Amino acid sequence: MATHSTPTRFDVEFDSDGTRCSAWHYPSQSDQTSSACIVMAHGLGGTRECGLAPYAERFAAEGYHVVVFDYRYFGDSDGQPRQLLKVSYQLDDWRAAIGFARQLDGVNPEQIILWGTSFSGGHVLSIAAEDKRLVAVSAQGPMVDGRAASLEILKYAGPVHLSKLSSCGLIDQARATVGMSPLYIPLIAKPGELAAMTSHDALSGYHAITNPGWRNEMSARTVLVLSLYRPISKAKKICCPALIQVCNKDTVAPAKSAIKMAKRMKNTATLKQYDIGHFDIYTGKDFDLGIADQLAFYQDALQNARGLKL
Repeated sequence: MATHSTPTRFDVEFDSDGTRCSAWHYPSQSDQTSSACIVMAHGLGGTRECGLAPYAERFAAEGYHVVVFDYRYFGDSDGQPRQLLKVSYQLDDWRAAIGFARQLDGVNPEQIILWGTSFSGGHVLSIAAEDKRLVAVSAQGPMVDGRAASLEILKYAGPVHLSKLSSCGLIDQARATVGMSPLYIPLIAKPGELAAMTSHDALSGYHAITNPGWRNEMSARTVLVLSLYRPISKAKKICCPALIQVCNKDTVAPAKSAIKMAKRMKNTATLKQYDIGHFDIYTGKDFDLGIADQLAFYQDALQNARGLKL
């Protein structure tokens, strides 16, 4: 039976390949001795401070343990250089976070749920393709096809913009090769400016969820490999139930790609579509609708997989 007071939160940490990752642990507010745990992390360049607390608080109030972590090189986690985004490292951080969650007191290690958004929406689907112990995953506005996302940038920003991004990436990679500090580019900017995301709603949408200490930058070399990251290619390997929440007006993570992935997953995927933009789902009535769908999905997944109900 879930209660509705403000959940307690603890600062915790875990090791990922020798690097300390910072996290929050929200203990379940259920009176059950063993509960499911939702593991969460943000999207491209985001930290746990960027709008994830409202989700975690709601999940904990509904009876789930919650672990919310920062990737290495970002937020309160360790690692140098700062703001370095490397897909393989972030996936390793997910694996480490899951291992950490499974050994927490009061957590049923066979009832781990992954929650991802935007870039991490692709991450949780990638991990679900390999970790057969997961009970469920949910991905809101997921970036599942880097190639399609790059084409979306080409469509709204043009070839010159992509060329400038690639040039910055090559310079940064060259600097890294000789041991120099990174060349950084902004994560978000106004249309016409140089940044990883410059769609019409990127600047206002991201700032609606960021905290004052958030750094609007990332290592430029990341743009060289983003188009190669395609979680959609792993669709048929996912065995656990997966909630795919698509923002139909998404200018960051193409909706068509997410819908295509859900169809490839067939019976394992539950597809929900919302007539909103990429950043709308984090706040207001769209947040309420999205999280309600998540909670209903998690409960169904737990009932079907274990015969349990929170």
